[in-house]
Amino acid sequence: MHRIVVLAVPGVVPFELAIPARLFGAALDAAGTPLYTVTTCTIDGAPVRTADDYAIAVEHDASALRTADTIVIPPSRDPAVFNDDGILPPELHTALTTIPPGTRVMAICTGSFMLAAAGLLQGRTVTTHWREATRMKRLFPQLTVDADVLFIDDGDILTSAGVTAGVDLCLHAIRRDHGSEIANEAARSCVVPPWRDGGQAQYIRHPVPEPAHASTAQARGWALSHLDEPLSLRQLAAQAQMSVRTFTRHFRDEVGLSPGQWLTRQRLEHARLLLESSNLTIDQIAQHAGFGTTASLRQHFTATTGTSPHAYRRTFHTTDTSTLRQSA
Repeated sequence: MHRIVVLAVPGVVPFELAIPARLFGAALDAAGTPLYTVTTCTIDGAPVRTADDYAIAVEHDASALRTADTIVIPPSRDPAVFNDDGILPPELHTALTTIPPGTRVMAICTGSFMLAAAGLLQGRTVTTHWREATRMKRLFPQLTVDADVLFIDDGDILTSAGVTAGVDLCLHAIRRDHGSEIANEAARSCVVPPWRDGGQAQYIRHPVPEPAHASTAQARGWALSHLDEPLSLRQLAAQAQMSVRTFTRHFRDEVGLSPGQWLTRQRLEHARLLLESSNLTIDQIAQHAGFGTTASLRQHFTATTGTSPHAYRRTFHTTDTSTLRQSA
């Protein structure tokens, strides 16, 4: 079983601290068996104050880090940890620099500052909360900081943007380990969106709509049930009873993507699920997902995942016939 260890440092932000246990704890195999164990530790095993008005008590100290397959570093607001000189308290620096080579390390939000200060991000491309990106570039000029994405997977180092982007990062790790079917079930269990691509913009303005404000939600729901058909912008706008121009503006305000970008991502996610959980051929999957041709599916799929549909199926296709699902 894959062992996750979460490090809680002084000033840890409780919301982000809770994300790994909740998401990884919801990842189950077909028999309902947990696929991960999640352990929370502090540097010395003693309680720590959080960023809010309470402390947390744990049962493990930093020696747990040496037993981990994956380590998760949530953010801290303690000035001794998240400071403006890029220097960690000695005991925290020691704990991070003694992590065994090959251990996967994930940082949520400004947890990436701790990894950078420990020298674990040298030459890496990373992300953090968009408000802190300039500060990170100033403190650690040797890093490439991309503040325009939700998360970055750089192999054994994964970093995310702020707050709920930690949910996306954990779901991505589950998907990477076990495929979309299990990741999506974990998302459903936690009642969170199953997939927001890492390249999605961090900061999207969502003005609170007036009561009579029309939404594009109905059009999106309709599109999801017609992915196997050619869908035009005019058709989508008609479902929302808007002009094409108005629909496009509202759609981007609500989703942060153009209708075309969103539709392509939904088709790709549907193709992922079919590759994992159906016996349809690649040609059939291209038709069911709305790509029309195998070449189009291959082009989009490879550009997004870095692998071909055939290779993805070899990795993630289930051999348990009880979980196979044929597309309707």
